[in-house]
Amino acid sequence: MKRTMLLVMAIVALVTLSFMLIVVTPVQAETTNLTYSIFFPPTHGQCKAGVSWAQEVEKRTNGKVKITVFPGGTLTKANQCYDGVEKGISDIGMSCFAYTRGRFPLMEAVDLPLGYPNGQVATHVVNEFYKNVKPQELEGVKVLYIHAHGPGLLHTKKPVRTLEDLKGMKIRSTGLSAKVTEALGGVPVAMPQGSTYEALQKGVVEGTFTPIETLKGWRQAEVIKHTTDCFEVGYTTSMFVVMNLNKWNSLSEDIQQIISEVSNEWVNVHGNAWDEADIEGRSYTLSLGNKIIPLSKKEQERWKEAVKPIINDYINVAEEKGLPGKKSVNEIKDLIKKYSKTYKR
Repeated sequence: MKRTMLLVMAIVALVTLSFMLIVVTPVQAETTNLTYSIFFPPTHGQCKAGVSWAQEVEKRTNGKVKITVFPGGTLTKANQCYDGVEKGISDIGMSCFAYTRGRFPLMEAVDLPLGYPNGQVATHVVNEFYKNVKPQELEGVKVLYIHAHGPGLLHTKKPVRTLEDLKGMKIRSTGLSAKVTEALGGVPVAMPQGSTYEALQKGVVEGTFTPIETLKGWRQAEVIKHTTDCFEVGYTTSMFVVMNLNKWNSLSEDIQQIISEVSNEWVNVHGNAWDEADIEGRSYTLSLGNKIIPLSKKEQERWKEAVKPIINDYINVAEEKGLPGKKSVNEIKDLIKKYSKTYKR
């Protein structure tokens, strides 16, 4: 009997102690670890903006979300980034829609040579266009935000003031910029940015179509002499920041809200980063004695007329696929006008 009582008392004591431990032991907050694939190298302003976004998310969630950034395409290459997010290779990814051309037919409308004056305008246009259209082609991911560079301009070894000056010149250009080069009378030569310096230096090409930021970032100002300020036919390249949909849905509502708030704020951060890079590129090329050539009003209209077939071709192909090609182009033109009033050149 005595032994039984001692056993009961021991069990009661053990249960009581266990209960006390449960009550007094603080519940550890669960940490969500995310991976972020960025195709830009770590020194690029857009990679730095992406890293600062991740740090801000960590800060505002009080460490409940930890994000490991993999820059330079080390986790997924630029043209594999979107698929990598969909398949869960990375939780978040930043890359260009144009790297898988044909897959995002509605978003391709943004990249057309519609006359973007700067990166802020391009970035705000693409974000509002996406929100208005909500394209089915992006339903497989959670779009956090989008950004886009300032106008692609013509940089050459000899001055180009008219379409006649450009005729027959070999111009480094890829994708959409190759179509722009051809429409303006030049001869497009495809090559990556990393090969352009040497190609210009050796005379393999006579110019390049690219945002002015590359004149400093890729030191191309050292091997060109002139920039034709043809922003009236300036194209852009839109870039996504997307998240795996299952991972997004697994997050609590308060965490989702914080990430959305930070993402909305970072639209301006990226737009500013593009414009600052363009300003630095412009200053650098001028410091080397290079010239920036404005087009006359009459010549601007000639260049705009020359690229119209590119825009019309896009509209026709989109309409054949049952997509609102014309409506999309007109909406983007209206958005460019709207944001150009706020973010002046």
